[in-house]
Amino acid sequence: MANIGEETNSDKKSSHYDEVLNVINTNQQIAYHDIKDALEKEISDSELDKTLKNLENDKKIISRSSGGIMTYYSLYDEPRISKIMIVEDDKNINKLMSISIGKGYDITQVYDGGEALGLIKKIHPNLIILDLMLPVIDGMQICERVKSDPELSSAIVILVSAMDPTSNRFKGIKNGADYYIKKPFDPLELRTLVTLFLKKKGKRFDPLIDLPDEERISAELERSLKQGEKYKIGTLSIENLGPYANRFGEHSAIILLRLISQLLQDLIKNKDLFVGFLNSDSFVIAGMEDDVNKAVEAAQKEFNAVLTFVVQDIGYRQIDLNLDNIFESNEIPKLALTYREAPKELIKERREKILIGKDQKSGDLGSYTYDELQKLFGREDLDVIITRDANGIKLRVGKVNNDKGEEK
Repeated sequence: MANIGEETNSDKKSSHYDEVLNVINTNQQIAYHDIKDALEKEISDSELDKTLKNLENDKKIISRSSGGIMTYYSLYDEPRISKIMIVEDDKNINKLMSISIGKGYDITQVYDGGEALGLIKKIHPNLIILDLMLPVIDGMQICERVKSDPELSSAIVILVSAMDPTSNRFKGIKNGADYYIKKPFDPLELRTLVTLFLKKKGKRFDPLIDLPDEERISAELERSLKQGEKYKIGTLSIENLGPYANRFGEHSAIILLRLISQLLQDLIKNKDLFVGFLNSDSFVIAGMEDDVNKAVEAAQKEFNAVLTFVVQDIGYRQIDLNLDNIFESNEIPKLALTYREAPKELIKERREKILIGKDQKSGDLGSYTYDELQKLFGREDLDVIITRDANGIKLRVGKVNNDKGEEK
């Protein structure tokens, strides 16, 4: 007999169950509205919602709101037992984390930083959830040691802390942490992240790269053109990221991109905003004018606050810190987080040129390329390009000449 509130197998196996699962498995990750377009048969919103819920209950898929888009991810079939270590000195919070993660994992609960480091080397967990304030050795030190050890560095590290995220999010990402969650944490968010990092099919989940890509940005851009004048779309860019990468290394620039990615994902929670990644030094942000303005202002405020820690990290002493003087001396390319609204009339003009170049009539183009999106947003001057392969993400400064395959 099914428990109260549970559905029987006959309820679960709707006529669309296998077809929806096949669409998600084929794509490995797909946005909600794209599922309906990919199905051969018509399906109502209520039927699709019911089917998706059943698939999640069966642990075939998992959903996450990423960049304001509800995305569904394909999961490996059970059994796939991974080892998780929770390092949290508060026993009640440690227990809550374990309950939040759910069943199907080999979980080790530790309450002391010194004990944790020894156990990590012994059992080689696949994922570590770390508090920052720990007895003996703090979480940041543990993260740094794990990620710098070739035998342990593949372990996923999620930092969960009540400490000020302005500096600690940056330090955590710099030391290799895969995600930073502020306390009090959302149990569902923790469970979703753990599931995505450990059970997502295909390429390893990456909070930067797994933001909406060119296909979803294209759809949002087309949608924004049909919205009223109070609906804004534009780019949020890290100015001088290219020169900064040339001066201090590509890894330092990627840290800043990861910082902005996670910061934006925090800021748009429970808000009707869209955020996508342009595979460059820019993110696309769209929504109602007031919501966009507030999110941009908050992002710029935290970015400005974190610049002090960025400067310290690249070798400047606290006593020397005067950001204006340092930037004006040209010792450091002047970093800034800048939002540029893309006026819709200009987008339409640029769009017509792209359509003519493709010898197509006006109308929805479908999915734009990243180069086309940069033109549409008036950002052809971007000189940072992100690529991804089996070894992770890489940053390159300089555009590629499509005719000769050479960097400009």
